[in-house]
Amino acid sequence: IKKGKENPFFKSKYADINSYIEEVKPILNDCGLIILQPLTIENEKMALKTIIIDSVSGEEIVSATRLPENADPQKMGAIITYFRRYAIQSLLFLQAEDDDANSAS
Repeated sequence: IKKGKENPFFKSKYADINSYIEEVKPILNDCGLIILQPLTIENEKMALKTIIIDSVSGEEIVSATRLPENADPQKMGAIITYFRRYAIQSLLFLQAEDDDANSAS
């Protein structure tokens, strides 16, 4: 995944969520796979589910991660986006370097 965005605070480059979607969505679609990332509640905590569904068989792979709590909506948005990227990266076994881990901290 191309690291086309810059984080000026940490002077690093990263691939944003749109870069991941642009790369993986056409490939998944060609394979008859659909990816969803709904926000859910698990054990009374907000969580991100990443679901890959086979459109023919209906079989699915599901990953769920509880999200850290944060009352600031902008920071929460960054946290959600960060976890979305890493869920896609993990489930699809994509290689990447971690240049911007501090931005979600």
